This record gives sequence, structure tokens and C-alpha cells, in this order.
Amino acid sequence: MAHPGLEELVAKFQAARQSGDVAKPSEEQLRLHRELVEACPAFTQNTLFLAWLLQRRLWTAQDDGQDPEPAFAEVQRLLNQAVQGSYRSAPALVELGFFLDTYRDSSHEAAKLYEEAAAKASGTLKDAWWGLIRYWNAERTKETLEKALRLGELAEKMFPDSHELIEELMTTREYAAQEGLLGPEQS
Repeated sequence: MAHPGLEELVAKFQAARQSGDVAKPSEEQLRLHRELVEACPAFTQNTLFLAWLLQRRLWTAQDDGQDPEPAFAEVQRLLNQAVQGSYRSAPALVELGFFLDTYRDSSHEAAKLYEEAAAKASGTLKDAWWGLIRYWNAERTKETLEKALRLGELAEKMFPDSHELIEELMTTREYAAQEGLLGPEQS
């Protein structure tokens, strides 16, 4: 069996999402998301969404009177799969941490996952801010340089050891001084 292409995966994901109400997931909706997990376990967005839907069912007591452990076990398996399939992405780590903290009384393990997620998200934020500042420097208008200066202040506080950011901010200050936005003592 050939692996589904990206367009097909996205179309199936959208169809599964639209097949029910996220506030009250239907059996059909869960079935479609489970089939998509089977077809492509590395499609992390679907895996996380299915885990969320299953938790939603537990929160809204749709499975009242039933032993919740099988549902908890499925959610935990899906979240572990999402962490692995996403190469330990920040969103997957946060979701697994929340589950462990909320449903498994494992706050210590959850805290480790939250710390790892924060470090990964921080690295992404630093790279995004560097890209924005670089873009605004390339635009080199009064408005974009003012934006770069404001973001640069925060970026320097959060990432004082980032040589790439510091170099880009030096360029920002040089351009801003040339445009009369900074005095010579500020550049």
C-alpha cells in the first residue's frame, strides 16, 4: 500500500475534523481520525488532535459509567507517538506534559517535559525574531526600523548570548542612526 501524499493527508484530516463537533466528538469523527493515525502515524497534527478529542470526551463525561483507563491509555499512547513522530516538538511535549500532570499525577515528569518544550520554543522564538529584525532591516524604512528597535530591546534581554541577534541589532542601530532615529551615542 502506498503512503498517502501530503494533499491527501490534509484533505482527510480536514474531513475528519468536519465530521463532528469538537465540543462533543462523535464516534464517526474519532473513527476517521484513528484511521488517519493508522495510515500515517507521523502526521503529528492529527495524532495530537485525536488525543485532544479523546480527552475532550473524558472532560465532558461522554463516557460516563465506563472505566476511563482504556481511554487514558489510548491518549497516552497517542501523545507519546506524537512526541516521537514530531522529533520532540514543543507542542507535543506540552500536550504530553499536561496529560501526565492532569490525568496521571506525574507533575515531576510533566515539569521536565515543560522545560524541554520551553527550551525548544525559545530557540524557535529567537530564530523568528532574528528573521523579523533582518527583514525589517532589509526594508529599511522608518517604521520597520522602529519595529526592529523595539523588538531588539526585548530580544537582547531574552537572548543576550545570541551572536546572530546582536549582530543584526548592530545593523539596526546603524541604519536607525543614519535615518535620524537614534543619536550617535545610542548606535
